[in-house]
Amino acid sequence: MTTSTHETLRNVPLFAGLDDEALAHIAAEATEFECPPSYVLTERGHAGAGLFIIEEGTVEVTLPTGGVLERGPGDFVGELSLLTDTPRTARVTCRSPVRGLAISRGDFAKLLVREPTIALSMLHELARRLTEDARYGGPHPESDAPE
Repeated sequence: MTTSTHETLRNVPLFAGLDDEALAHIAAEATEFECPPSYVLTERGHAGAGLFIIEEGTVEVTLPTGGVLERGPGDFVGELSLLTDTPRTARVTCRSPVRGLAISRGDFAKLLVREPTIALSMLHELARRLTEDARYGGPHPESDAPE
């Protein structure tokens, strides 16, 4: 695992509490990707294939309610497709050139078997997002943590 990939994963809230061995397993399953501005990374209603971790650039997340969120370096999108077999709930569009890591649903399932602590970390981050959404109707403006 390169230092860059290691640090990228360490800075993602979903993986921040994991040890180096777990991060090495994740890095081995991740695939690097690059997308130009305006590229649609995920489309609401389409089947979800996995999780995207943003290393550089920004994406716009358009929610079913019409709300729009921005995600950037260290943030992740597409996590619900790792847990459910339901269509995507949001459209994610690149606002700038984006570089990141992708983890497919199948690869993530293998990681959970090998590193079950990832599931606990994921549960904590998803619960935090749901609580924030319920309390503030979206990310709290004073929160510096990614949603």
